[in-house]
Amino acid sequence: MVYRQHQQPGCGGCLLILLLFIFLTGGAPALLNILGAIIFSGLAGILLFVGAFWGFSYWVKKKIVGYESTQSESHNRFVWLLINILIHIAKHDGVISKEEIATIQRFFQVNLRYSQAQMYWVKDMIKEAVAGDQALDSLLMEFKGSFGYEPRLILLELIYQIIYTKTDVPESELRAAREVAAFLEVSAYDQRTIEAKYMYRQRQQASTAHNTADHYYAVLGLEPGADMATIKAAYRKLSMQYHPDKVSHLGEEFRGVAEEKMKEINAAYDYFKKRQ
Repeated sequence: MVYRQHQQPGCGGCLLILLLFIFLTGGAPALLNILGAIIFSGLAGILLFVGAFWGFSYWVKKKIVGYESTQSESHNRFVWLLINILIHIAKHDGVISKEEIATIQRFFQVNLRYSQAQMYWVKDMIKEAVAGDQALDSLLMEFKGSFGYEPRLILLELIYQIIYTKTDVPESELRAAREVAAFLEVSAYDQRTIEAKYMYRQRQQASTAHNTADHYYAVLGLEPGADMATIKAAYRKLSMQYHPDKVSHLGEEFRGVAEEKMKEINAAYDYFKKRQ
């Protein structure tokens, strides 16, 4: 299954909306006479509710199609694959928790600063992905064939965000994340860097103590105690990988993700430079 752009919604309920409008504005006495029995039977409220629900659904679909049509095919395909792969990872233990869904939505709403209209689009794709049965291998194959190394790192970061929503992360899920990284040909170093960062964050949340140095070592993918030469080498490597220009073709929001990642990398490097 591949990404298909949404079509403009039809107007199958326009007649209902028209009848309700005529009714509410007091026109067409003949219509009022016909609807009189309905009013007294208490069905008017139900009809109004149905009409309002249909009208809202129609508006949402229009918003989705409107936003989708303004984006590049590459952008829309990237987001679709991203969501479907993340949902597949969330399904790994047989249950998709509310926190896992919330983590995916939070990425788009907070990290990418998606508007309400954009979130309708995302939520619609999440709903389709949850109900779908696409094979993970085929999704990963399409992702690997369509996008370069830097977008793969963004995907892996999100996979670890999903996994670490759990207090006790199952080894099977960590193994699945590592297999995804290997399939996408993400280097072992980069995979360990991302995994170490989220593992450290979880440990810090569970502890009252905070070790800034350990945090920044994890950001750079290094073991605590690494010397300055090793820190500089890690910094240069990560700076090249997460340069915003390398993901600009995916849209401004993903360029913003790379910029935030660069801020984190720069903060880590500045911390160790000041300690020399």
